[in-house]
Amino acid sequence: MPIKSDHWIRRMAEEHGMIEPFEPGQVRYAGNERIISYGTSSYGYDVRCADEFKVFTNINSTIVDPKHFDERSFVDVKSDVCIIPPNSFALAHTLEYFRIPRSILTICLGKSTYARCGLIVNVTPLEPEWEGHVTLEFSNTTPLPARIYANEGVAQMLFLESDEICDVSYKDRGGKYQGQRGVTLPRT
Repeated sequence: MPIKSDHWIRRMAEEHGMIEPFEPGQVRYAGNERIISYGTSSYGYDVRCADEFKVFTNINSTIVDPKHFDERSFVDVKSDVCIIPPNSFALAHTLEYFRIPRSILTICLGKSTYARCGLIVNVTPLEPEWEGHVTLEFSNTTPLPARIYANEGVAQMLFLESDEICDVSYKDRGGKYQGQRGVTLPRT
């Protein structure tokens, strides 16, 4: 399963709409201000998170249950910055919308800038022919509040190509998160 290069990422984004909006290079500045980079890298694509967050809260004393998820477990925040409480987490979504080709499996890893601050990004693999905004989970593993910046780089997508096409893609089986937009909570 070879990893795909910057040439392939640019071609797939520009000719096939694999990533929208798409940045063909690495962006490190917004005006004169240095930002956490996003865009195409040598063997990946650094995504940004949008300015919509769901921050975990325990004010309603609900139980986190993936089969019976209570939306009162979160407080909605719309801002260029999100503060995640100590030992807590927040959900966000990528600014980018993805359309994964049938022969590709996409893996997401957090950026080192956040990892070095004790912030872990968790995303399940993007399966062949999945499409949508990627829901991002940020875990603050520290005993201090932590800050996430919208519209800046938060994680890197790596594209792996199989040597043969799968029999059944995510789209074929009607996956429950197909075409998701915005922050998508657990579905059963």
